[in-house]
Amino acid sequence: MKKKVTRRPLRPFRIGLLGLLIPLTLASTAQTPPAGTAGAVSPAPAAATPVPAAQATTVAAATASAPALAPGFDVARFEAMAQQLTLGERVPGLALAIVHNGRVLTAKGYGVTDVSAPQTIDGHTVFRLASLSKAFAGTLAGLLVNDGSLRWDSRVADYVPNFRLSDPMATRQVTVADLLSHRVGLQAHNAFDRDIEGNADYYAVTQKLAYAPMSCVPGQCYAYQNVAFSVFGDVVFAATGGFYEQAVDKRIFKPLGMNDASLGLEGIENSARWARPHVRSRNGWVALTPKPTYYRLAPAAGVNASISDMAQWLVAQTGHRQDVLPAPLLATLHASLVSTPGEMRAGWRRDRIYSAGYALGWRVFDYASHPVVFHAGAVQGYRGMVALVPERDLGIAILWNSDSSVPSGLLPTILDRAMGLPPQQWLDTPMDTSDLLMADSPQPDNKSGAAASQATASPR
Repeated sequence: MKKKVTRRPLRPFRIGLLGLLIPLTLASTAQTPPAGTAGAVSPAPAAATPVPAAQATTVAAATASAPALAPGFDVARFEAMAQQLTLGERVPGLALAIVHNGRVLTAKGYGVTDVSAPQTIDGHTVFRLASLSKAFAGTLAGLLVNDGSLRWDSRVADYVPNFRLSDPMATRQVTVADLLSHRVGLQAHNAFDRDIEGNADYYAVTQKLAYAPMSCVPGQCYAYQNVAFSVFGDVVFAATGGFYEQAVDKRIFKPLGMNDASLGLEGIENSARWARPHVRSRNGWVALTPKPTYYRLAPAAGVNASISDMAQWLVAQTGHRQDVLPAPLLATLHASLVSTPGEMRAGWRRDRIYSAGYALGWRVFDYASHPVVFHAGAVQGYRGMVALVPERDLGIAILWNSDSSVPSGLLPTILDRAMGLPPQQWLDTPMDTSDLLMADSPQPDNKSGAAASQATASPR
């Protein structure tokens, strides 16, 4: 029987020293909008500006002293757990990466790529990342802000003239930071995901945003989106003259040595070795062909990567590749902008998360009084989770090629050991379905096309 954990009252995240740099980063120089747009980019309203530094959680600041992990942190034990998860058809395959103080402690694969034509998963086997892709979008935005191509308060409508919301004033107010923190102001979460799952054209679906009900002024409230989030790709094209996919490859994959990484369906299918998605049937796991649907939303869900790639991503996101991702940029990316209390509702989150927010492509949790930067992702047959622990200079990535939620328990198991928390039986414990982030399956009708809350997955 799992011991009941007493919840603590919500409290603000800890202050990171580099959080003081956040206002400076947000005020970086903007590029003049391309010819034919509405003119110079105007300052964002206060509501669209990220929260004060006092509420920021920053990896770079907390890792300055190269902190140790709690006694009993045993990488070999976690590797054994990962291996066990692939036995007895629990999951077809899985990959685990752990980095600490800028060093890769492990980046290995377990199980098979395809139950019908099995090949062993290794460190270079490519998985689909689904909503883990959002952190790449936020990071690219930060790099463009740093070089003056954009501002966080750049108005989306100045770069994408066809962008429309139901409220004309709101249309003019939405900023780049609003897109990447899900503060567009739409009433429904996952608006028009159902259309994307129905194989609709991305540009046709974005036009439907003009008819989606609004619940607040942009910048004032949170509602998780995939279609609206992916308008950032159009902003990148307008600001730089290049495609989003090319920018991610040039600015992130290549500099970080993410040599197996790619974007899109063609990218994963052309990989030297890749893990096929699996779903459960009455006769066990069945391998599928990946669907192109959510790949059309490249900023929200387009990235593919191996666990070796993810190890390099963790090294950079924990502040050890400042030649590519400077400390002030990380401070901005990991700063919570809006509260998301719904993330504390069930499973390990219910027992461990005391407050939750969304940053720029990342979630930010108070995990048993310790700041954790996090995201999960899922699309039919693939799931994954990433966590950064500033106080311990720790990064964790777990990827698997099935719809099972069982491996989700490996993450809190590792986090608890790193922080020295009393152990819990997280593995083989029913998990919160909010981790099941995307599914290519029909959803019940609703006015805005949002995925139903009971859906197998819809990007979270």
